[in-house]
Amino acid sequence: MKDGWRRLQAVAISGSAAEGLMLAALPLLAVSITTDPREVSWVNVAGQSPWLLFSLFAGVLIDRVRRTTVLAWAYAVQVLAAVTLAIAGSARQLSLPLLLIVAFVVTSAQVLGDGASGALVPDVVPPERFTAANTRLQLIDRGVVQFVVPPLTGWLVVVSAGMPAWLACVAAALALVLARGVSSASVVPSQAHPLRDIGEGLKYLVGTPLLRSITVTVALGSFAASAGSAMLVLYATQVLHIGSVGYGALLACLAAGWVLSSFVVHRIVARLGYSWSMRIAQPFAAVTQLLIAVVPPWPPLVGAVLVVMTAATLVWNVCSQSSRQRFTPASLLGRVLTSHRALAWGLTPLGALAGGLVAAHWSLRGVFVMGAVIQAVGAVVVWRTLSPAAFRDAELAVAEARPGVP
Repeated sequence: MKDGWRRLQAVAISGSAAEGLMLAALPLLAVSITTDPREVSWVNVAGQSPWLLFSLFAGVLIDRVRRTTVLAWAYAVQVLAAVTLAIAGSARQLSLPLLLIVAFVVTSAQVLGDGASGALVPDVVPPERFTAANTRLQLIDRGVVQFVVPPLTGWLVVVSAGMPAWLACVAAALALVLARGVSSASVVPSQAHPLRDIGEGLKYLVGTPLLRSITVTVALGSFAASAGSAMLVLYATQVLHIGSVGYGALLACLAAGWVLSSFVVHRIVARLGYSWSMRIAQPFAAVTQLLIAVVPPWPPLVGAVLVVMTAATLVWNVCSQSSRQRFTPASLLGRVLTSHRALAWGLTPLGALAGGLVAAHWSLRGVFVMGAVIQAVGAVVVWRTLSPAAFRDAELAVAEARPGVP
């Protein structure tokens, strides 16, 4: 089990490096083609739509096929996308339609990879280590995707438009090789129709009050966060006037919050419990979005706000992911994880589109005002439904469902 956990972390490092290079390069390449907010937002729309279109079917695949095999497939697709972008960038044949296609393919692979990785956690660590394991994986993902890689990507794009994608290709290929060595439990082949399997996962997620409330809150937050992230590159270049390297530095500030928070998340959750950790973390999302909208255009101040925002977000995300792993039967875990992402992250394309429309017809700062209002609604949902009693009820339901429990 210990060796499997080490290998899964190695896969996460390599895979996150590949994703980070691609996801940081795509908006920078987009603004080199057009500065129209609506057109730039379409890169995020294309990049986020697979969470809505494919997540449910990905869950069926994850529960029917050995999860390490699914993980390897995901990185094989990443290699293909990276090679395509690298060749086009090096040949100076970039176009907005090509960027849309690459963004769509990269995230499609991410849907499979993230779902398989999350479902593999119970195979390689015991339940009492879920919080620590999810914190580590979140730290690896965000630390690499947003802290180490983006500043490097901003510099690489200046050197050559294809350079980030070539490096992403190497990283994804390494993740593919490493994924083959991760141990995973065998799966029982299902003879049911895939739509019936999808229905079972959705029914469990929606029918479990605590998991349903978490999904509603994440859906609101994903919409708001997607609107802001879609316009962050324009906010950096047109409001803060810091260029592509500065944009990479802002993404690094996002990751710095994850890194700093990772050292204390386990202790916070152990001391406060899931309920109060999530009740305290969610309001920070609304406050920080509002601050981005109203603070003076001073990059260090905006960067500090982003650090606080993601520090609180890590606390929320660890509790959210651990709750699904803890309160879901193993046979349904892949479908429940991806059903959550389909319902919660499925709104991200609409959020990115809304961000472009608000920026075009109002202002870039207005995008973050909208985000603050939506995140405040999420905070109300959290305080009304994610009480300590709700978590106790969920624990009791899991205990009663175990074999041999009267």
